[in-house]
Amino acid sequence: MINHNSQPPLVEFREVSFAVNGGAPIIDRLSLGVAHGETMVLLGESGCGKTTTLRLVNRLLIPTTGEVFVAGKATSDWDAIRLRRRTGYVIQEAGLFPHFTVAENVALVPSLEGWDQERTRRRVAELLLLVGLDAMKFENRYPRELSGGQRQRVGVARALAADPPLLLMDEPFGALDPLTRASLQKEFAELKARLGKTVIFVTHDVREALLLGSRIALMAAGKIVLLNTPEEFVKSEDKHARAYLETLKGEF
Repeated sequence: MINHNSQPPLVEFREVSFAVNGGAPIIDRLSLGVAHGETMVLLGESGCGKTTTLRLVNRLLIPTTGEVFVAGKATSDWDAIRLRRRTGYVIQEAGLFPHFTVAENVALVPSLEGWDQERTRRRVAELLLLVGLDAMKFENRYPRELSGGQRQRVGVARALAADPPLLLMDEPFGALDPLTRASLQKEFAELKARLGKTVIFVTHDVREALLLGSRIALMAAGKIVLLNTPEEFVKSEDKHARAYLETLKGEF
C-alpha cells in the first residue's frame, strides 16, 4: 500500500540541477518526492533528462546544485557502494555479465554482501521462480543462451536479489518485441504489487507509464511539466500530455 503522508519520501529531489562542465542544465531545479511503495514513472522524450534523474538517485551522478535524499540522507553523504547495493538497478538489455552464468549474475550482490553459499543458492532459486524461470533449467546458462525476454527476467531477479527497498528501472523493456514487452509489463505490475517495492521507472512509452505508474512525472527540457496519477493524466489538458495521449488513437 502506498503511504504518502505518514512518513517522509523514500527518495526526494530538492531543487536539483545537473549540468556538465558549466553547460546548459540537463536537469533544471527539479523537486520531487517518491513515496514508500509507489511506482514513480519518469516519462519523456529522449534527451529530456529522465535517465540523468535516475542516475542521480544511486549516485552515478552528483547534483551540480541542490540535493537528492534517499532514506532521509543526502546521496553525497552515502557511501556510494552501500547505496548502490541497497538499490536494485535494471537497464535495457539487462546489462548482465556475459561470462557469468544466470545463477552467478543473480547471486552477485548477495555474494558481495557475504551471504553463505546455501542462503545464496536458495535466494537464486526463489528469484528465478519469481520471475518465471525454472532454476534447474536456467541457472547454469549464460546470457548469450537466453532470449531477450529471458535476459530481462534475469536482470529483474538480479536487482531483487538482496531484497532492496528501492528499484531503479531505465527502459527495461524498451528493446523487446511488442508481445514480449506486453507480457513482461503485465508480469512486472503483478510482481511489484506483491513485493511492495518503491520503483522509479524511466520510459518514453505512455502506455507503459499508464499501466505501471502510481504517478507519472512528465518531463521536458530537464523539468517536470506535469505530475499526475494515471487517471488524472488521461484527463489532463496539458499540451505535453495531450501530445502523448493522441498517440493512443482514441483509446482514452
